Amino acid sequence: MYLKALHLMQYRNYKSIDLEMSPGINVLLGENAQGKTNLIEAIYTLAMTKSHRTNNDKELISWGNDAAYISGELVRRQGKIPLSLQFISKGKVAKINHLEQSRLSHYIGQMNVILFAPEDLALVKGSPLARRQFIDRELGQLNPLYLHHSVTYKSLLKQRNAYLKQLNRKVATDRLYLTVLTEQLVKSASHILFMRYHFLKKLEDFGEPIHYKISDQKESLALRYVSGITITDEDTISTLYDKLLEKLKQHEKHDIERETTNYGPHRDDFSCIVNAIDIQKFGSQGQQRTTVLSLKLAEIELAYDATGEYPVLLLDDVLSELDDMRQTLLLKTIENRVQTFLTTTSITGIKKQLIVKPTIFTVSNGRIINGVCDIE
Repeated sequence: MYLKALHLMQYRNYKSIDLEMSPGINVLLGENAQGKTNLIEAIYTLAMTKSHRTNNDKELISWGNDAAYISGELVRRQGKIPLSLQFISKGKVAKINHLEQSRLSHYIGQMNVILFAPEDLALVKGSPLARRQFIDRELGQLNPLYLHHSVTYKSLLKQRNAYLKQLNRKVATDRLYLTVLTEQLVKSASHILFMRYHFLKKLEDFGEPIHYKISDQKESLALRYVSGITITDEDTISTLYDKLLEKLKQHEKHDIERETTNYGPHRDDFSCIVNAIDIQKFGSQGQQRTTVLSLKLAEIELAYDATGEYPVLLLDDVLSELDDMRQTLLLKTIENRVQTFLTTTSITGIKKQLIVKPTIFTVSNGRIINGVCDIE
């Protein structure tokens, strides 16, 4: 899988550009604040229908305009797939093969992307929300059913929390309606829990040997899903439904008093265990960075395992944050296999033997010059 062409119109600081990209390494070269990250964002947004930098789509529209447009030609095993997104004041329009999609969930998954940025290096020691989003991004691309249940769950959670508030403030009194909401919520939650748990197990399968190699055969990596209920390999969607429903029934009074749902996928987390130690709490910065790199490389292999095609990799100024050993491992892993877009202010720090004849896009104030050259 690779993105052959990209067109932007009135997007961020780009008035209008058309790019032809290499299926190999594409280097976005330029000084800071020229638009390199905007290009990475545009590719990510084309895949996911939303930016990783903002929740406000209006910020994607160039100043003084009322719409922004992104389109691209994706090449997959089955052929070329035109994709396009239009952002207007009333929302967004997504098209596959020039046909408008009634739901964004029908669009997401056409192009699989993996983003690796400096802020991801804080994934292990960051908030549980960041780790939940990490799982949700990948699973949402690879599994339409997960995306469906995720959207449904968020809607039902909002409804349940609103009704809990009404019950606590005596605006409502019907506990039967709360029971119905809870059962509907748990139905989607049980699917989410099942898929997240097994996603982490598979990510561990790919990540453990990678981590062992990066750590010079000194460290073993394990991933543990952390939930308000106990989850085991033997659990099914049905047993998870029963467990979570029982938990919410037990804490119904507490939920009403707090006016929020205290158990469910929205409160869950995962931990990274290195040599039997939770490195979020006790690991060094080096161990945490090695773990994040292992997870990102494992994501690539997991996506290939699930789809039979490698995803598009977006490296936003991350090479400068990695030491020579980790940089070398990353670039050798993707060599001749994964279409990659990487941003940098200088190519002098990238070893010539790791990237041969990349396509170089020189980015300057929303304008781009491209060509192929050797890295000195």
